[in-house]
Amino acid sequence: MCESEAQDRRERKLERLLRQSGLPSGKTLGNLEEAKLPAKVRRVLPGLLDGGFVERAENVLVFGLPGRGKSHFLAALGKELILRHSYAVLFTPAFKLVQQLLTAKRDLRLESLLQKLDNYNVVVLDDIGYIKQDRDEMEVLFTFLAERYERRSVMISSNLVFSKWDQIFKDPMTTMAAIDRLVHHAIILEFNGESLRVQRDQTKGGG
Repeated sequence: MCESEAQDRRERKLERLLRQSGLPSGKTLGNLEEAKLPAKVRRVLPGLLDGGFVERAENVLVFGLPGRGKSHFLAALGKELILRHSYAVLFTPAFKLVQQLLTAKRDLRLESLLQKLDNYNVVVLDDIGYIKQDRDEMEVLFTFLAERYERRSVMISSNLVFSKWDQIFKDPMTTMAAIDRLVHHAIILEFNGESLRVQRDQTKGGG
């Protein structure tokens, strides 16, 4: 009975973590086309799945042009971190989190929101390059990243390489400070090659 109760508790916890994660449905490890991933990504994936980088508060930074599978990869990894290790994971488009941070700052609730986000072992910021990029947005995003530095992990996908991150943070010093914090303890992966979306469309069309 004790074992059964413990198993029930674990399953309820996993259901709650999955429900609160915001992870997109359908982007799982099972349907991730691992054979089409870049060689380095395939090589480091087992190490990422063991969850050690979360314990070390390391970041995972994923770069590549649109359609290369970055979001699917991070979503699948996030789900496995929940299922295998019961980590609390939040998956969110970067622009959505920034808008939430801006609203909280306006309502004098920024510290409260940052504390709530701190409850997540991992926050996945998807498509960081699509933020509108005004000064207020830059400031709250930097505050969020600085708060998690060396304490909690972030996983970020971006179609902008670091040399173009001044488009996000505007100010060169802030850009440099943000990048320094992110890469200090980070696994950096590049998703190159052809667009997976184009390949799938061609396959469906028989081309």
